[in-house]
Order: sequence, then structure tokens, then C-alpha cells
Amino acid sequence: MLWVWLISGAFLCCLAVAVRDRRSRRNLTAYDAPDGTLFRLNEAAAEPLVQLFDGLRKASAQLDKVAPTKRLRIARTVVDRYFSDVSITAERVPVDAGGVPAEWVIAPGADPQRRLLYIHGGAFVCGSAQSHRPLTSRLSEVTQCVVLAIDYRLMPEHSRMASIHDCRTAYEWLLQHAPDNKTGSARALFVGGDSAGGNLALSLLAWLRDTQRRQPDAAVAFSPVTDMAFSSPSFQLNRDTDIMLRSLFKQIKRLPGPLYQGITFFSTRMRSNDPRLSPLRGNLANLPPTLIQVSDTEMLLDDARRYVNRARQEGSIAQLQQWEGMPHVWQIFHPVLPSATAALDEVARFFSAQSRHQAASETSTTPP
Repeated sequence: MLWVWLISGAFLCCLAVAVRDRRSRRNLTAYDAPDGTLFRLNEAAAEPLVQLFDGLRKASAQLDKVAPTKRLRIARTVVDRYFSDVSITAERVPVDAGGVPAEWVIAPGADPQRRLLYIHGGAFVCGSAQSHRPLTSRLSEVTQCVVLAIDYRLMPEHSRMASIHDCRTAYEWLLQHAPDNKTGSARALFVGGDSAGGNLALSLLAWLRDTQRRQPDAAVAFSPVTDMAFSSPSFQLNRDTDIMLRSLFKQIKRLPGPLYQGITFFSTRMRSNDPRLSPLRGNLANLPPTLIQVSDTEMLLDDARRYVNRARQEGSIAQLQQWEGMPHVWQIFHPVLPSATAALDEVARFFSAQSRHQAASETSTTPP
């Protein structure tokens, strides 16, 4: 009879968490109002976009045919090799970032005193510095930053908290290290990430504020997961138009709410509304200026929209850019997609504007 009581108790706990989470979700609807700049799809981007979507559909269909026990291993291989034929002009230097495997990505002319920590996406279970080289190479080029692209520990081999700790460790290491092996604090510092990596980047910003560490001058998140409850309206509204994410979230949405909450807790030792997992659910005041880019046809649209609206309401500088008709994290498809190149140019402009604002503020507060 003991196991019956244990199972019943676990179910009731999960049910109680689900009820509390449902109430919290109702409160988040206040941040669903449209916000941000909409970048329309132009004719030059239409043809390469159609070809890209065809390729993504085929890749997704092939992966769906693979047995679940082999799917993760194959997905990791596919993701890491997807851009192997893309020419990368930036120099790449492997490095140990305080115990976190990483690589410097250094475009010609990049300033070692301008540093960017980049955190890759991949649903917390795949992706790497290698898979994101087209993105990090272009970011180094347009921002003139040296980019530290990290390989944080992945699930399920490691805990969810392990990835969070690796991001914190790498950031602190970046504060004092440059590619030329010289130590010294950076003159300008930035943080970026996409999808799961965007989640980790936003979680990192809150931790830096709460522990009174040096904040980056600005941050960027591409299509970030901000709420691990996956409760925003766009998860349903954009399910048919999001080629990259719909198969993944289809499996999650099949689970009853209490069961999903239970699985989340037992796999992470944190509830889905814990701000370390769901940055949207935490304190969003006094954060560094943050740019979020998202497609208007992807399932994570409202995750981005809610985060920006709530951050602005709490007094932080946050900007939302919505791009018409793009796939999830389209920025990684530079230079194939003109919209990817344009989006990364917007990041460079945002970083430059925040750097100028920071320099002006420091000048105005310096005593004569």
C-alpha cells in the first residue's frame, strides 16, 4: 500500500503546482498586447526562404521517422554538421573558459576589449559552438566584438542547473580574459543567445543583477524561451506555421498539465515557474538594455512579447523586433537569408547605441 500512497501524494503535489501555475498564467495575459517593430518580408528574401522551408520540412520528416532511442544522437550530429559547408571567415581558437569548453570567434578587426558571450540554442539537449559558427562569426564581424561561444553541459547527461552554472562561470571568466592571453577587464561587454540559449542568457542577466556583479552593456536574445510552462497563446496560434518547433512541442502538449509539471520538477528539481527556468516569471527590473528578435509565425512569439512588455513595465530598457514569416532563429541562416543578415545588422546598431549611451552617461557623471 505504501507505493499507492506515494504515487497519490506525488500526483496531488503536481496537481497543486499546476493549479498555482494556471493562476500565474492568467496574470501574464496582461503582457500580450502587441509591441515592437515589425520587419516586413521583402521580395529578395522570398525565394531563398521558400527553399529553406522545403529543406527544413524534409529534415524534420526524416528525423520523425527515427526511433526515439536514436533520435537525440542523430539530432546532435545533424545540428552540428548542418552548416559544415558554410564558409567562415573568422578565426576560431579553442579555449578553456574556467572549466567550460569554448572557442573564441574573432573576425578581422575585432577589438579584444569588446567581448560577447554567446550561448547556443538546441532545446538544452543539442547544439554547440560548432553548430552556431555562421551566427557567431557574423556577430563578431558586425559588432567588432571577440565572441566567446561556449559548450555548456547538455541534458539529459547533465542536470538543467549544470548549464546555468556553466554560463555563469564563462561570463565571469570572460570579464578578465581576452583572446591574446592578456588579462584585464573588458571595455565593452555583451551577452547573446538563441532559443534555449536565449533562455540561459536572460537567466544570467537576472543572476548578475541579484549578485551585484558587473552587468553587460547590452544583451540580445533570438527567439528565446522565457516561460517553461509553454502557456502563451502563440503555442497554439502558430503551431501550423512553425516548422522547426511544432514537432517538439507536439510531444510536450500531449502530456496532461500535472504530469508535465511533475516531469519538469523531477528532471530539474525546479518548478516550471522558477525564474531560473522561466526568466519571464522573475524580477525584470534594473536589467541591462535587451533586444529580442522573434518571428511573427513561430510558437515562441508571445514568450518574447511578454518578456519585453513586462521588462519595460518594470523600468528596464527592452526592445522587441518582430520579423515577418521567418523560421525559428533565422539569424543562423546568414548569408543564405537576406533577413538573417539584416537582423544581425540590427544587433550591431543596438549594441552601438547602448555603448554610446553608456559612454555619455559616464562622461556626464565624471566630476570636473
